[in-house]
Amino acid sequence: MAFRVVSSPVVRRANISLLSLPAYLTTKFPSSSYSSKFLPNPNPSLLNQNGQKYSIRAISGTAVAPNKDINEEKSPENWKIKMLYDGECPLCMREVDMLRERNKSYGTIKFLDISSDEYRPEENEGLDYETVMGRIHAILSDGTVVTDVEAFRRLYEAVGLGWVYAITKYEPIATIADTVYGVWAKYRLQVTGRPSLEEVLKARRKKEEMCKDSKACKM
Repeated sequence: MAFRVVSSPVVRRANISLLSLPAYLTTKFPSSSYSSKFLPNPNPSLLNQNGQKYSIRAISGTAVAPNKDINEEKSPENWKIKMLYDGECPLCMREVDMLRERNKSYGTIKFLDISSDEYRPEENEGLDYETVMGRIHAILSDGTVVTDVEAFRRLYEAVGLGWVYAITKYEPIATIADTVYGVWAKYRLQVTGRPSLEEVLKARRKKEEMCKDSKACKM
């Protein structure tokens, strides 16, 4: 690291691309702590004849401020597939978070939490809460509804991971994969320590009725 004395503020960008760095190497630092560590206050003794202080700045090829736009998820305006997911399922959310992170570079998936008050069956090919809670559903941009392992395959293909589920296109793997997923879908609530689907549906219906009566309620 080299130090240069200048009489006016100078801005220099390091000749390095953030696209070549992993996300964990582009962590933002708090401005105050970063400045105090790497950009020390000017030495009071460094004054010109008029009493004006010179500024001291450190020039380093590794001190690069992360580009905020790189880590932002693309707008879903041109989405190719909509993923209907259960935001209250902890295991499901691990996969959703992974796909959402990948989607930052593709912008092809629109994510919709079926457990939120924003979910409307009429806006999602008539798929009601009970139906989408039973198993994974996804909707293509042309309105086609896909379920089970095919839904996962389409979602993974949308973010460049089609090879993960590629083998499930062929029999008998396709049937076996759907059968295994069906077992998981049936017992996922119990596995994750949640009430049964019947109890979840009952609680939701009760809350919907309360919302209708009050005319001002969020799910």
